Amino acid sequence: MELGFLGLGQMGSAIAERLQGAGATLHLFDPNEAVVAPFAAKGALVHASPTGVADAARIVFACLPNGAVCESVAAKVAAGSAVRIYVEMSTIGGPAQARVQAIVAARGITLVDCPISGGPKGARAGTLTVIAAGSPDSRTELRPWLQAIGKTVFEVGDKPGQAQLMKLVNNLINAANLATAFEALVLGAKGGLDPDQMVNILNVSTGQNSATLTKVPKAVLTGTFDYGASLTTMAKDVALGLQEAEALGVPMWVHETVGQLWRFGEQQGLGPADFTSLIKVLEGWAGVEVRSRV
Repeated sequence: MELGFLGLGQMGSAIAERLQGAGATLHLFDPNEAVVAPFAAKGALVHASPTGVADAARIVFACLPNGAVCESVAAKVAAGSAVRIYVEMSTIGGPAQARVQAIVAARGITLVDCPISGGPKGARAGTLTVIAAGSPDSRTELRPWLQAIGKTVFEVGDKPGQAQLMKLVNNLINAANLATAFEALVLGAKGGLDPDQMVNILNVSTGQNSATLTKVPKAVLTGTFDYGASLTTMAKDVALGLQEAEALGVPMWVHETVGQLWRFGEQQGLGPADFTSLIKVLEGWAGVEVRSRV
């Protein structure tokens, strides 16, 4: 099977590796030649533009950084002669997804809305959560490839946009878990509690969540701050979720405050840093660090 793939950033490269390992011949485009080279060495075909990829592959996946880039790339894909299914894996929110859909639908191309969750490490391990929305026929054709990418594939509906909304619900909860865990752990550290012991207690108590179970132990207690996604990405996803809530008329009292904290972290110059670096803002205010003592 010949598949197209656009966008070989941290997530895109990891997903493309899974597809190539599952037996697909990949047609690729990314403006960064360095990230394309390892795939070419394993037999992938590199093209000079997204249109070139869409001229060669019936199914084209895209994993791109933001809505504006997605719309620009979609216009180039729509000019392709072979593409019939366009899989938007980027987290861009409902309005941008609708614009992408309109661009490709005008050329008879079916859009499948398909964001993923789990980070680059999960992508390489094949343990991503994949959330898909699109026509039943397109989902059936994609299913074997989505199962090669993720451990769990959820098909949430026939209407593109539903998967985007589900991904943003997840990311809002994730962002709030991180913010509240960071704040409370800083409190405990300021009061003299051992950070490792705090996390161990939380993880067998009612305070456990994805922040305390994985992100804090792996990237905060160790001081590595390398979980795998930028703070700017998290701030962007929270903003997209709040936009969806406003459009649907849903009050978001807690998440508005969470969003302010993520935006503040970005304004302090932490945008390019790992999202776990947000705790440094709270540590700075309290004059204490949440790190392993051994």
